Amino acid sequence: MDKKITLAYGGGGEETNKLIKELFYENFKNDILIKAEDAAVININGKTAFTTDSFTVDPIFFNGGNIGKLSVAGTCNDLAMMGAKPEFLSISFIIEEGFDFEDLEKIVNSIKKELQKVDAKIVCGDTKVVPSGSVDKIFINTSGVGSIKKENISAHNIKPGDKIIISRDIGRHGSVILAKRYGVDTDIQSDCKVLWDEVKALIDAKINIKAMRDATRGGLSAVLNEWSEASSVAIEIEEEQIPVSDEVKGLCEIFGFEPMDLANEGTFILAVSPDDAKKSESILKKYNPNASIIGEAVEGNRVILKTTYGSKRYIDLPKGELLPRIC
Repeated sequence: MDKKITLAYGGGGEETNKLIKELFYENFKNDILIKAEDAAVININGKTAFTTDSFTVDPIFFNGGNIGKLSVAGTCNDLAMMGAKPEFLSISFIIEEGFDFEDLEKIVNSIKKELQKVDAKIVCGDTKVVPSGSVDKIFINTSGVGSIKKENISAHNIKPGDKIIISRDIGRHGSVILAKRYGVDTDIQSDCKVLWDEVKALIDAKINIKAMRDATRGGLSAVLNEWSEASSVAIEIEEEQIPVSDEVKGLCEIFGFEPMDLANEGTFILAVSPDDAKKSESILKKYNPNASIIGEAVEGNRVILKTTYGSKRYIDLPKGELLPRIC
């Protein structure tokens, strides 16, 4: 194949078919996809979760991942947060003319690897190639469906007394993108990953899960404020219990960001009944030792941070354009 993506790859002819068969089918091959129909026919029993997302991250390659891995993790995690096992995905590529074919191969290979981790399949897709300058390198859209394994997980379920748990240290993805974009040398890795294994472990342990949310754009601050509003509760969190790596703290000091506002792509927040808090924390620590009970829901309507100095302050929704094109 050519070393660069040309407009012919999106024209629907010989080059398009070659791209689909020799790259996409070769990596995503399954009985449904290779039928090459206008729509995939799938079979899911019982209640089903459905989500869609688009990915425009800049840069497209970063420590710990790339736009391909991110697209699968992001969509699978949206399903997992509703207690659904990711089953089937669609994927669409919008590619800029002149994009390196080798980079496209790397992206596709990372998608394949991430799908294998959760045993999900891409069953349909689309490719568009647009003239140089019409899009920045490559954009990806994914949709996903999953079978519900635990029902009634919702941000509207949280009651005073419920405990709030975070699955690992925060702010890694946002910090990695920030450092890469501004040329800061760092070894820190994005937390980008599919979270179904952790969620399945909680479900299998019969944890009374009230709510789950992956802390992507807006980070921990956004999730807690959305939960507070949805369930009409206040949420108090302990600053000393919120895990933040030294590298993230350092980058935040350099650029003036708050770790709780930074995006994550493999970190989720969990609300559980008080009796299940310690057990949930123990389960999550098997996947990341930084998992921690960080607070609880109380009467009220705000998010409150108990600082390490013994004072309290409100945590509001992040405002303004924190860091564009983070995912």
